[in-house]
Amino acid sequence: MKKLLIASAVSAALAAPTVALAQAARAPTLGQVLDASGISVNGYIDAGYSHADRNIEGGVNGVATRPPRVFDNQNNSFALHQFGLSVSKLPKEGFGGLVNVTVGSDAQVIHSFPDTSASLFDVTQAYAQYSGGPLTLIAGKFATLQGTEVIWSPSNANVSRSILFGAIPFTHTGVRATWALSNTVSLIAGVNNGWDQLTDQNRDKTVELGATLNPIRPLNIAISGYSGKEPAGTGNGTRTSINATGSYNITDAISVGAEVLNVSQDVPVGGGATTSQKYTGFAGYGSYMFTRRIRGALRVENFDDKDGLRFGVAGTKYREVTATGAYLAADNFEARAEVRRDQGTNAVFRDYQGATSKTLMTIALQGLYKF
Repeated sequence: MKKLLIASAVSAALAAPTVALAQAARAPTLGQVLDASGISVNGYIDAGYSHADRNIEGGVNGVATRPPRVFDNQNNSFALHQFGLSVSKLPKEGFGGLVNVTVGSDAQVIHSFPDTSASLFDVTQAYAQYSGGPLTLIAGKFATLQGTEVIWSPSNANVSRSILFGAIPFTHTGVRATWALSNTVSLIAGVNNGWDQLTDQNRDKTVELGATLNPIRPLNIAISGYSGKEPAGTGNGTRTSINATGSYNITDAISVGAEVLNVSQDVPVGGGATTSQKYTGFAGYGSYMFTRRIRGALRVENFDDKDGLRFGVAGTKYREVTATGAYLAADNFEARAEVRRDQGTNAVFRDYQGATSKTLMTIALQGLYKF
């Protein structure tokens, strides 16, 4: 009997770790817990290298506060462009919310007023949401309706951002309502503080209107407009921005897109007088999956800074062509290489000796890890 009891005790002791491991294996992972609770967590790391044949850090026409690029404005440098993280719970019915932060060199560019610091941390979006039937309401800070390209790096096919991306707002703070008329048509309306303003720089508000259309499965169209008074000249003048984007998937491997932009600004000049300034632009996009792992992307763009509202040199038109190759090494990692050429009708790009040129060439490498 004594031997039997000893044998039983030894067997139980040896079996205990196995039982514990089995229970641990059955325990849910953090991802499973979050999925079960309706919370979504995703993000990415965007790091790379860029090189320019001109002094783009000196800005257009030597004005450092008007760089020719939005994010890739380094002459010859490695950079952590973005660590992006989004945590959200957005149920189809009821209350929810989203928080999106951006950390890295790009965060310095997208800060909203009154943040004029060089901080590498930015709360890019943070809003509460209510959904009920066809209506969705959000209140807080959220991304703009305009543009083909976005801050969230994995959603873009190119390494660099277009000229048009820098010519529209990044974010707004206010309220927005979206009404889904059907599965193919949604209408959007909202009121906010204006372009990239966490707190308003004046008493006036900006109105946003938009519509998204999906008449057939491969075609997506978005039209949006903003209008409101923004600080300009000696006071505040009405700024109006109209933007339209479209994308079409020709096949599973081929997609094309286009964007049109028109921005006008009334500028008070004193004595009750105002002048009107504007810029317009067009961009075309193409993407082709050569294989399951290799993708090519092409962007062409025309930008007319008629009155120097964007870059400060009146009467200058800009053209750019960008070719990007990507290797999708895994579902969560992508390596990209890019060549881009910009050209102005005036000599607005300065070299390292101070001479001016009409052209700017850059190369860029990017590693994109998604989780």
